[in-house]
Amino acid sequence: MSTVRNARFQIGQVVRHRVYPFRGVVFDVDPTFSNTEEWYASIPKDVRPAKDQPYYHLLAENADTEYVAYVSEQNLLPDESDEPLRHPQIPEFFEDLRDGVFRFRFVQEH
Repeated sequence: MSTVRNARFQIGQVVRHRVYPFRGVVFDVDPTFSNTEEWYASIPKDVRPAKDQPYYHLLAENADTEYVAYVSEQNLLPDESDEPLRHPQIPEFFEDLRDGVFRFRFVQEH
């Protein structure tokens, strides 16, 4: 039985990838790997992360485009650049960036 660790990053936190040149905002966290086996197998074996760690869903961007990324905790670092993010979905999820963390926008539907 594997132990589930607490997530190092929180929803709304701005993070960057440890290796690849992209950054983003966490909008969901899985306690362990929860994507498809095909997705996992597509990662080169020499850099494939362990499954028994938190995985983060990011509103991500690089120099060229914006997209959604799924990244293991071991491959993320806090982003302390204070550079603005341009991902078009950020306002749908978040408001008020403070100290590197966006406040989650709670939507009430009637």
